[in-house]
Amino acid sequence: MRYFIQFVICLHLICSMKFVDYGPVFVQEPDDIIFPTDSDEKKVALNCEARGNPVPNYRWLRNGTELDLESDYRYSLIEGNLIINNPSEAKDAGHYQCLTANSLGSILSREAILQFAYLGNFSGRTRSAVSVREGQGVVLMCSPPPHSPEIIYSWVFNEFPSFVAEDSRRFISQETGNLYISKVQTSDVGSYICLVKNTVTNARVLSPPTPLTLRNDGVMGEYEPKIEVHFPFMVTAAKGMTVKMECFALGNPVPTISWMKVNGYIPSKARLRKSQGVLEIPNVQLDDAGIYECRAENSRGRNSFRGQLQVYNYPHWVEKLNDTHLDSGSPLRWECKATGKPRPTYRWLKNGVPLLAQSRVEMVNGVLMIHNVNQSDAGMYQCLAENKYGSIYASAELKVLASAPVFALNQLKKTIIITKGQEVLIECKPQGSPKPTISWKKGDKAVRESKRSDVSILPDGSLRILNASKPDEGKYICRGENVFGSAEILASVFVKEPTRIELTPKKIELTVGESIVLNCKAIHDASLDVSFYWTLKGQPIDFEKERGHFESIRQASSADLMIRNILLMHAGRYGCRVQTTADSVSDEADLLVRGPPGPPGIVIVEEITDSTATLSWSPAADNHSPISSYNLQARSPFSLGWQTVKTVPEIITGDMESAMAVDLNPWVEYEFRVVATNPIGTGDPSTPSRMIRTNEAVPKTAPANVSGRSGRRHELVIAWEPVSEEFQNGEGFGYIVAFRPNGTRGWKEKMVTSSDASKFIYRDESVPPLTPFEVKVGVYNNKGDGPFSNIVVICSAEGEPSAAPTDVKATSLSVSEILVAWKHIKESLGRPQGFEVGYWKDMEQEEAAETVKTGGNESSIILTGLEGNTLYHLTVRAYNGAGYGPPSSEVRAATKKSPPSQAPSNIMWEQQGSQVSLGWEPVRPLANESEVVGYKVFYRQEGHSNSQVIETEKTQAVVLLPDVGVYIIEVRAFSEGGDGTASSQIRVPSYSGGIQIVKEFKMVSQIS
Repeated sequence: MRYFIQFVICLHLICSMKFVDYGPVFVQEPDDIIFPTDSDEKKVALNCEARGNPVPNYRWLRNGTELDLESDYRYSLIEGNLIINNPSEAKDAGHYQCLTANSLGSILSREAILQFAYLGNFSGRTRSAVSVREGQGVVLMCSPPPHSPEIIYSWVFNEFPSFVAEDSRRFISQETGNLYISKVQTSDVGSYICLVKNTVTNARVLSPPTPLTLRNDGVMGEYEPKIEVHFPFMVTAAKGMTVKMECFALGNPVPTISWMKVNGYIPSKARLRKSQGVLEIPNVQLDDAGIYECRAENSRGRNSFRGQLQVYNYPHWVEKLNDTHLDSGSPLRWECKATGKPRPTYRWLKNGVPLLAQSRVEMVNGVLMIHNVNQSDAGMYQCLAENKYGSIYASAELKVLASAPVFALNQLKKTIIITKGQEVLIECKPQGSPKPTISWKKGDKAVRESKRSDVSILPDGSLRILNASKPDEGKYICRGENVFGSAEILASVFVKEPTRIELTPKKIELTVGESIVLNCKAIHDASLDVSFYWTLKGQPIDFEKERGHFESIRQASSADLMIRNILLMHAGRYGCRVQTTADSVSDEADLLVRGPPGPPGIVIVEEITDSTATLSWSPAADNHSPISSYNLQARSPFSLGWQTVKTVPEIITGDMESAMAVDLNPWVEYEFRVVATNPIGTGDPSTPSRMIRTNEAVPKTAPANVSGRSGRRHELVIAWEPVSEEFQNGEGFGYIVAFRPNGTRGWKEKMVTSSDASKFIYRDESVPPLTPFEVKVGVYNNKGDGPFSNIVVICSAEGEPSAAPTDVKATSLSVSEILVAWKHIKESLGRPQGFEVGYWKDMEQEEAAETVKTGGNESSIILTGLEGNTLYHLTVRAYNGAGYGPPSSEVRAATKKSPPSQAPSNIMWEQQGSQVSLGWEPVRPLANESEVVGYKVFYRQEGHSNSQVIETEKTQAVVLLPDVGVYIIEVRAFSEGGDGTASSQIRVPSYSGGIQIVKEFKMVSQIS
């Protein structure tokens, strides 16, 4: 039963379109169709779709008469779409409309025109020749065959596809199809064929040829223009389309065509085509209408034609209809408005049929009025706006409501709890049609209004009680009633004592980091539930987000707000609101928080010099504790972050708003900021000032660590540590290098213009090696010269080594190693820093040599990683900082052959206690391997990595195993090329030294 009531209420309130019936509404209406008669598709589809509840059905009208779809097998209806099979022009051409209907009414679609496209053949009759004098004008008639819709004309000269080209002398009218030649020439003689093309089907047909010949009775003299082609006296065009007006004249000489608009200007968008024979106006508008004139002129005279262009506009809706629900007996007024040219007239349809005026029904200029509507007036209405060029439809549904009063479920029974002195408003809004009348009762007595009473019934039916008191408690019944029935709701009213609130403390002053508890106590009716809500600056406190600072502690009739580790942002007005089911009360407390200052305002650089900057700023917020001082900080590309700078005055007191930063470096970009301090602490810094560069000044910093460097013979190499950009003090920075031989007076100075330079080389062929010089390096920039460094003494270069190493010897050590040794003649010039050994294979060129260097005074080196059994060529040369000395004489040495690749085999062993006797077969080296010199026996205790080795020239050996455990033994042949391949491993246990455990002769098994 509960669900049924809910459904009935929902139906009356129209709460969901899913369950509401409504009349048809078009989703798709039919469009005009042009059907080619030669189409392979042997059917036409006119589309129509509508939605509605119940689902609509469909009928179709042709030329205003309903089609009998059952009587003609060619018709079929698929959903709302009309399909015509094997259509023909005689039976099916015309105006079609879709009529869709359900139980709530019917609506009629706009008209759709079905046309048929075809192109017939020209008459096969031979056309007579046209004979004219030279210089005379001529018109060749096309006489097109039957066709639909429009066709395009062109002419062929003599044979296809040689088309007649239009120019100022020849013109093809797309209205008549005729070919006009204003002045015939001998070149025009020939055969002319009219070609027409259907714009829909693209079919083409050719006319019989029309011969054009010249008469032999003389040449035509000059004559004034005669206009043969002109646009109609009245040209009508729809707004937005393209208008084309033709004008062409015969004449001798060939006339020129010009255009004008009488009492106006030709639109700027207009274009002249075909040698001005066609005036084309695209997207024509209402203000393009008017009288147009074309003129044809030649030397013999002038002729003209005038016609009027009228621009019409299809009807267009300005105001449509809306579905309307009315109570029975109410008046209906619908108005539809449309624009158009000519001005549209209006007609009204009801359920697809013309609506007639009656005693209750009036229709005036698009306004429909129905007085005192009843159920017979319900249905689908359409307003039809039309002029001579078209019509449009607007549809709407009229529902006449008639139902007994009902209440929404949430209104049927309610309980209202208030406190004394409050206002009570009990809503009573039944739904019903006609609108129900409202009456109220308290208990069994009717509620009546009185001027002196605090009880009143509002216009919408609601009951209002002002200044409620205990006597106002009780059960109130609202009754809604109309001719179809009645319904009631019940409201129970309870009046309680008002709630009071106490919030303490009211005003608090704290310092950042301290804590406080605010207590909020409620005095309320014991029967009421109470809730507490805290706010800061009018916004609810988010205890989850602020868990580290705020905590609400709830008790029976009070709540505490704990604020821990207070921040500046926690200052403000705190509110406590007590909410009961009857009322809500609130109170507020003010919290002031003292803390470090805020950031000072924008820092402005008032004045800048080469070493000072005068700054100003706006005061920082003191956060309730007076500012004691300001600190000035600067940052440059060369500083490690922000650094405190010296100022004038040295101490910047809290009442100051400007100061001077001093001891800045010239020509350096600085940013400045200010930090405020008060007794509580130091605040956040201000926003940095704009970056500004100090002025240029003469450099004050000399280069450091001036010294000498190695160089070539006759060179003096002077080096220094470059001056940092921070201390260059301006643009055009460079170095002045001054030097003189020891004991002389005059300085020789050289300029080094690169600020990054760290070395200067002075070359003089007359300077002997190791000549001492006094040297100093100074600085300069665009502002002038700066200081020099201290004088140091350095010597000129001694030069590269002048002698080659002697007694060079190369000795092969192994398959991959050669020992190279040499001697060096001590000399006074070019002391070597080391030696370079170059080596290359016998088959290679010296340019491909690899090199290896030694350091200091070493006189030998072992070359490693060489190829075995290979002859190498070797040279040695000394080098120092000045370069390389001459190479030694070339020596040669060959690496050893590689060791034997065959491993010792058939190892036999015998164990007596800790003593193991071994024997094996001798190893035979291959031809490219070195001869066996002897054998090595490797043995190690299992689990250890280091092996002990016994060498022997025989193929047998005795091994003493010193400790208890398992030993791994293997044998290798060795030669001058190194050790060969290892034998298979044998595992031998050792139990204790000197005690015989096993005495047997064994052939080793393979152990991997």
